[in-house]
Amino acid sequence: MSDEQTITSGRLMTRFAQLGPYLRQNKSTEAVYFFDCLATCVNAKKSPENREFWGWWLLLKAEEGVLEYSYDFGMYDLKGDWTQDALPTSCTAEVKQSLDDFYIKLKGLCDEVSLVLKPESNSKTAQLG
Repeated sequence: MSDEQTITSGRLMTRFAQLGPYLRQNKSTEAVYFFDCLATCVNAKKSPENREFWGWWLLLKAEEGVLEYSYDFGMYDLKGDWTQDALPTSCTAEVKQSLDDFYIKLKGLCDEVSLVLKPESNSKTAQLG
């Protein structure tokens, strides 16, 4: 990508927000973007303010035309924190499918703005796509 085509952090943040409800701007910086998805409710019988969710989160680190990602699965708790945890069999397919669907959108955006999207070099999780 040439200097004339370099996309600014602010413009990238705007484009990421257009992907859907995944970007958490308050947890993102100019060089690291935080995405997550509350894919499946742990117990839908509880009132909305007392619900926890199974899902995923993904960190995207930007550096010189390259975006490196790392992700994990787990539970989003009542405090609003993610805890890495094995997904229950009953929701594994749905949670993983939501991550795959997001990755397709993210990859399309990266291709559009000429950014390379790749897994973090020391990532212990499988490559997406």
